[in-house]
Amino acid sequence: YARKTVRQIMKTQRFVRTPLAVLIMMTFQMNAIAAQESHDHAKMEDDSVMVVTAPASSPLEVVTSPKRPRQPVPASDGSDYLKTIPGFSQIRAGGTNGDPVFRGMFGSRLRILTNNGEMLGACPARMDAPSSYISPESFDLLTLTKGPQTVLWGPGNSAGTIRFDREQPRFEKPGVQGNASLLAASNNRWDENADISLGSEDGYLRLMGNKSRSDDYKDGNGDRVPSKWDKWNGDMALGWTPDKDTLIELTAGKGDGESRYAGRSMDGSQFRRESLGARFEKSNIGEVFQKFEANVYYNYADHIMDNYSLRSPDSGMSGGMSEGMADGGMGDAMDAGMSMDMNVPMAMEVDRRTVGGRMMGTWEWADVELKSGADTQLNTHRNKMDNGWVKDARFHDYGLFSELTWNTTDSSKVVGGARLDRVLVDNFSGKGSSERTDTLPAGFVRFEHNLAEMPLMLYAGVGYTERFPDYWELFSPTYGPDGTTDAFDKVKTEKTTQLDIGAQYSGKRTDAWISAYVGRVNDFILFRYDPNDAYISQVDNINATIMGGEAGVSYKLTDSWKTDASLAYSWGRNTEDGKPLPQMPPLEARLGLSWESGNWSSTGLVRLMSSQHRVAVNEGNVVGKDFDSSAGFAVVSANAAYRVNKYFKVSAGVDNLLDKDYSEHLNLAGNSSFGYSANTSVNEPGRTFWGKINVTF
Repeated sequence: YARKTVRQIMKTQRFVRTPLAVLIMMTFQMNAIAAQESHDHAKMEDDSVMVVTAPASSPLEVVTSPKRPRQPVPASDGSDYLKTIPGFSQIRAGGTNGDPVFRGMFGSRLRILTNNGEMLGACPARMDAPSSYISPESFDLLTLTKGPQTVLWGPGNSAGTIRFDREQPRFEKPGVQGNASLLAASNNRWDENADISLGSEDGYLRLMGNKSRSDDYKDGNGDRVPSKWDKWNGDMALGWTPDKDTLIELTAGKGDGESRYAGRSMDGSQFRRESLGARFEKSNIGEVFQKFEANVYYNYADHIMDNYSLRSPDSGMSGGMSEGMADGGMGDAMDAGMSMDMNVPMAMEVDRRTVGGRMMGTWEWADVELKSGADTQLNTHRNKMDNGWVKDARFHDYGLFSELTWNTTDSSKVVGGARLDRVLVDNFSGKGSSERTDTLPAGFVRFEHNLAEMPLMLYAGVGYTERFPDYWELFSPTYGPDGTTDAFDKVKTEKTTQLDIGAQYSGKRTDAWISAYVGRVNDFILFRYDPNDAYISQVDNINATIMGGEAGVSYKLTDSWKTDASLAYSWGRNTEDGKPLPQMPPLEARLGLSWESGNWSSTGLVRLMSSQHRVAVNEGNVVGKDFDSSAGFAVVSANAAYRVNKYFKVSAGVDNLLDKDYSEHLNLAGNSSFGYSANTSVNEPGRTFWGKINVTF
């Protein structure tokens, strides 16, 4: 049967035009061999029903697998996947590489890590956001910790911490294991993914590759939206396990791509990535000292943006100018020697090199667990001018942290932590001082309790974190807080104090959870844009109040039918002038219905988005601003899947079933080079069909 399936798929020539596709076809053949040799497979995740409203997890920490199927159509990058988790939204610019927003908070307030390392983009306007370098299906675990409720993963994570991790492949005997998938969808969308591990008890070699491409999509009106992309990634991991408690691993990876944006004055013609890493883990060391782990990483992003590779520079665009001018400060682009000729082909190349490391020990006593360690990071940003590289910024960070968990009773525990960071920034741009340093404290304490009389968990915690301004807040604005061009010296650190509360109920037929927060942000970093010239921005510090939360419930109607729903809301106010905080997503609800019987499953999703009238026009962040209120909408999607056997699964779906014409509130105004008028938002895809084949062995 497997050989017949291979022959049928090979007939689809579109899949076999790349080396990656050939590798995927080989995995089908290896799967057939594995099926004959063994019928037992460890760690097979139950992926029979797609995730449509929210992954099952605790209210405070979401843990899921990016490999799990989800609706809508499988994600093209990290941000695209995150937006399916309640509380997340995305600043949209077209088809791919949007910027994730959690609870209305953006940028470095939300730290994104891959394999305990950070991949920072280089574009002055975050065209290459950190999430744009992430292919979700190549990772095993996604962990979200909400709010400042952990100190283990770096400084300043006031909105939350996201970790994409790859688990160690484990082998009881020599063999091959892995998974592969092929996706075809509307708008000439084709995705190919392969993740194969070869190994034994002594070690392993893991090879991962993916390619994703799509043409421009059409919105609900049938109008073309410039949004095409083509990207690829390749990674490998070599691990040595001299015993069951020891791991030494080396990793390496590369990637590249291009993307066209309806909402920017330039496109991304290169997203080159290079990654290296090493980690060491030792468990069960002693009776008290349980574990030691350490890792080092090197991540390099080389990004090119231009106005001619993926569009015509003389098609009536509002400016063939650098992305730094279009979205990150016209003054900086002029200082770089950029011409103001509206129709001249232009390009800009920037890069960011990020090197870091981390070590942590775990100690356990009768009722107490302590995790303590240190981390460091050095990242350097450069611009390419006259065929030579010129540094403009270098960031150093050194941090110490400890987190303690005390099980006070069988049903209660207290978790607390503290962190101290030293930040040093070198400024080579010529604006402001040449150096700036600061010391950043952070800490939290949380109480968790499980009721004995019913399956209900409650928690409440308060956290404080101080965030140093990031590269985009110090170097991208045209002006600083006092109206001068010196943002480097004038922008203050951001200080967040937040209360998080929540509950989770797990019954026989009903599961429900809720998480809520209220916070005070002193010296909140805000971008203001000139109403007469959208390319001029000023960064400022204000005080703000934030609140909101997420909730979810699922109910098992019968053994085959289950219904679930989720709700997310974010609210913010500028306490100095009483205006709303900008870039706040509206109230969002998701309603899902799932059916499963034998090898068949089907799910349906209704996504409901409220209108948003709480806006602060011409205020926002380095990527987007509020330019108008937005209307509410409802989108219906559905899918069905059939598991052929324990190795093969086929699925198909349709997103935006009713071909609704709509746009998200967090959005960029369409660029005039594509015929958009001022402040016209970019519409989302219309009806989209997709089909997918998965194999796991």
